[in-house]
Order: sequence, then C-alpha cells, then structure tokens
Amino acid sequence: MIEGVEIIKKYIKNLGTGPGVYRMIDENGNVLYVGKAKNLTNRVKNYTNLKGLSHRIGKMVSLTRAMEFVTTHTEVEALLLEANLIKRYKPTYNILLRDDKSFPYILIDTSHKNPQVLKHRGAKKQKGHYFGPFASVGAVNASLNILQKAFTLRTCSDSIFNSRSRPCLLYQIKRCSAPCVGKISDDDYNAHVQEAHDFLSGKSDAIKKKFTSEMENASADMNYELAAVYRDRLKALAAVQSRQDATDGKLEEADVIAAYTQGGTTCIQVFFYRGGQNWGNQAYFPRHAKDQQIDEILPAFISQFYDNKHPPKKIFINSSIKQKALLEEALGIKAERKVHITMPQRGSNLMLVEMVERNAREALERKVAETSSQAKLLAGVAELFDLDAPPSRIEVYDNSHIQGSSALGAMIVAGPEGFDKKSYRKFNIKSENLAPGDDFGMMREVMERRFKRQLREDPDRNSETWPDLLLIDGGKGQLSAVMGVLEDLGVADIPTVAIAKGPDRNAGREDFYIPGKTPFKLPPNDPVLYFLQRLRDESHRFVIGSHRSKRSQKIHKSILDDLPGVGAARKKSLLLHFGSAKAVSGAAIADLEKVDGISKALATKIYDYFHP
Repeated sequence: MIEGVEIIKKYIKNLGTGPGVYRMIDENGNVLYVGKAKNLTNRVKNYTNLKGLSHRIGKMVSLTRAMEFVTTHTEVEALLLEANLIKRYKPTYNILLRDDKSFPYILIDTSHKNPQVLKHRGAKKQKGHYFGPFASVGAVNASLNILQKAFTLRTCSDSIFNSRSRPCLLYQIKRCSAPCVGKISDDDYNAHVQEAHDFLSGKSDAIKKKFTSEMENASADMNYELAAVYRDRLKALAAVQSRQDATDGKLEEADVIAAYTQGGTTCIQVFFYRGGQNWGNQAYFPRHAKDQQIDEILPAFISQFYDNKHPPKKIFINSSIKQKALLEEALGIKAERKVHITMPQRGSNLMLVEMVERNAREALERKVAETSSQAKLLAGVAELFDLDAPPSRIEVYDNSHIQGSSALGAMIVAGPEGFDKKSYRKFNIKSENLAPGDDFGMMREVMERRFKRQLREDPDRNSETWPDLLLIDGGKGQLSAVMGVLEDLGVADIPTVAIAKGPDRNAGREDFYIPGKTPFKLPPNDPVLYFLQRLRDESHRFVIGSHRSKRSQKIHKSILDDLPGVGAARKKSLLLHFGSAKAVSGAAIADLEKVDGISKALATKIYDYFHP
C-alpha cells in the first residue's frame, strides 16, 4: 500500500485544480478504477491519506502502479466522460452496469410517399418518426401488431413495395391497405399514418372516439362492412388499456427507476412510459462492492444507462441520490432540453415508484434463489470431477455439419449466474485438410484457435476468461483430440471432461470420460446430471442454430458472387441475358461479350474463372 501511495503522490505534483477524469492502473495495464473530480488535485490527494481509506479502497491503492488523467472544461463534462470510460474499461472497483444494450424503437419511415412502419435498433439515421424505447423486441412486435390491425400500414420494404403488381396476403387478412397497388389513395393512406403517429404519441382516446363515431355513422348508413372495419380497429386499440398500469394514461414521457438491495446484491428495475403507455421494463443487476448503498449505486447506474440512450423528460427514482443536480445537468446536455430526476412523495407517481420497487425486490429474490441453487449445482460439479473449487467458468464445446459441409464449432459459457450468452463463440471450420465429417479434426481446430488466442491475450493466465472446466460433447476420441491440443499448448492442467450420449442416445444414460480414469455414469435422478445435460443441450441449441444460419446463407449465395470485376449491376445484366447463374458458367466468351457492360477482357476473365 505504501508503494501505491508513493506512486500516486508523484502524479499530484503536476496536477491542476480543474475538473477531469482519472484512471488507476495495475501492473498489467488493467484499469482498476475510473473516477471524476471537480478538483483533480484534491480528489487524488485523498487516496494518500491511509487512515481515511476503507479496506476496499486501500486494496485498490495497493494495486495501483500508474495513473492517467483527462482534464475537462466542466464537472458535467467529466461526469459524461467517466460513464463512457467505465463502460469501455469495465474497471474492477467501479459500480458497473452489466449487460447494457440498445433498445428497439418503432420507426415510421417518411422517406417514401407511402410511409412504412418497422422495428428499428441503433443510430437514428433514417428520416422519420421514432417511438420508444421499448423494453424488448416482443413489446415492439405487440405494438406493431396493434398498428397493423388498427391502421393497416405497410411493413414491406421499398423494393418489395415498388415491384408489387397485386396485393399481398396482409391485404387479404385486413392488416395492410395495399397502397402498393392503389387500393387506397395516397391522401387516405397518409391519414392512417397520422392516426398511427397520434396513437404512438399518446392520443389513443381521441382516436378511439373518432373510430366509434365513424362506426356509428357507417352503421346508420347501413354500410355494415365499413362499420365492421372500424369495429375491428377499435378492438385492436382496446388492447392498449391493459398496458397503462397506475398512470391512467397521463405519463407522457418518463422512465421509472427503482433499486432494491439485499445481502450486498442490488436489482434495478427500469420501466418505460411513453405517450401514456407502458412500453415494458428491464431488470439489471449492477456489479458493486457489498458495502455500497443505493444513494451511491443509483446515480452511477443512471449515468452509465443513459450513456448510449436518449434521456426522457422525467426520471422517477425511489431513493435520494448524490449529486442529483449535476446528473440532471449532464443528462440535459445529452437530451438538449431539461431533464428532471424526482423522488415522488405522494400521489399516483409515488404508487408507480412503489410498484416498480416491488418488481425490483421480487426480481432480486428470484435471482438470489436461482444463484443459491446454481451454487449448489456447481459445488456438486466440483465434487464429481474432483475440482479444487466450484467452477466460475464452464466452457462447453460442440460441432455441427452435414456430411462435412458448412462445418461449424461452437462454445457456450456458464457460471454462477447461469449462461453467459455474451461470451458464446462460433468457429467456422477453415482447415482444408480435414476429411468430410472428421469430428476429431474439427474439435482439434476449435481448441487450437480458442487457446492460442487466449495465450496471446493473457499469457500469465490472470483474466477471468480462462475456464475452470471444459465440457466436451463426445466420447473418448473427442477427449483425446482435445487433450492432445491442450498438451501441445502447455495448458493441459485445465480440467476436461467428455460427455457421450448413452445407448440409443438416451438422456440419463450418458457416459463421462475423464483423462486417466474409467468412464462412469451418474444415477438417472442426480441433480448434477440434469445440470450437465442442460449445459450440453444448450451447446446443441447454439451450434445447431448457428449451423442452420450458415447453411441458409450458403444456399442464398450465388456462384456469380465471387466473379472478379463483376458487381451488382453486371451480375444483374448477366442473369437477365442468360436466365440463370448455371447458364453464365457454361457460356462461351463470344456469348459473354454480347452482355451489356461486359468487355472482351472481362468476358475472358469470367470464362477463365469457370474454366480454370
């Protein structure tokens, strides 16, 4: 610790008194902590006062071997930069939002005279109106379903729209008004678009009144077919009422964020409300030290959460937080308008926050129960395979191919918190020396690529990405292939087990192979067996899904795609002239020359490509 303090003191001499961001770095170059400061000198000087440091911060100081600094114009700018750097470096000693992602939106694309309604995720580069965020793709699909039923807007792409000569099935089932073939005028269609825009903006009551009036007028005129259309549209909009919760449709644009802590673990629930409608919720379990409290965890979460998202006008929270005014100012800069962070004290907003907090508590209780169960299973795995401790990272490997074609290897990862899907990996089998269907050779290639890269990136084996257990789908042959690679690379000390399907591929009668030991089975009702089967089945699901995707891409790939000097326009000309890719491959040079855009030199290149 003394060494760490002395290193920090050296930096203080040259620091200014303005705002900025600092990074504390260990001997391997890993970022331990990212912090912001209104006065860099005063903030960093605090780390040299050993009596005032907690045990956790003292340990961080003892590991510090270097520091880096970025000065900023304002403390608000420092706060925004701090959130960005925390998400980039994922420092050990910061409160860290895990599994952050962008959320889907609904886009009414106005670049076409007959606007399209579609799902959107990512940068908002397309011209149109964006509505969201929605908590999940499922919530977007549910809303799109309502939009189709109520407003009959097109969902097809512009290219399909422009090439249609007759209505598609969606017109037949009254999900689209078919502007592509003139079944509705442009003015009437755009009126539907405006109604959908108003509905997503929270004006559903006004639209319902309009539809009710239209239905009654049609009925009075004995136009019962038109009345039925409005009846069905009203029925679709009725589904919205069930998703407004305690807001009574009055909450126009707000996120409700509530945190609940128990036993050093925290769950934060985020509910999205837009246009008076609940557009779903998401639970988060940020990483933090056990002694950190909600008033410290919540602002760190909020600053990281909105780092890549547009903040709403209002954010309701369930706890007072540190530096609320600073956070509001930072979010206001991102949103380019005022953002209010409020802890409601009474009324419907307080009831809403309490409801969200209750959801956070229940989600945390489920998480703790699942983690406890998972911990018991991992302890059982450690005992079964004679490991030193319950494994924190299990890697499961499987291969897939059809008679050797589209060969693919896959790795899934599991640990104390269940499946770690962001760590899953696919391996396209690249070796040209493998015989079709050589499972052992495929497994060797996967292992070589996985652990050669791991050794390159972390030769000292300090990172958490080294596995505590390898589980191989296969028998003695696959195990031998894997152990051969691990021995060649000098990492044969990683515990490795092969799990082979039982007779007639019956689940529950699997054989387990461990190097140097006799194969064995587990009792059919053993919980650890079920756990290992679940891991193996997840690897099957992932590799087969990936293989199907690869095979599908291969099916849609044309033999003309790799022709030298032939782009999309020339490829289209070739297909229009010859009728098929196969006919192009068999064409003579003289025939190829007759195609628009194909010179004699290019015709020779194409011919030589197919006749090497």
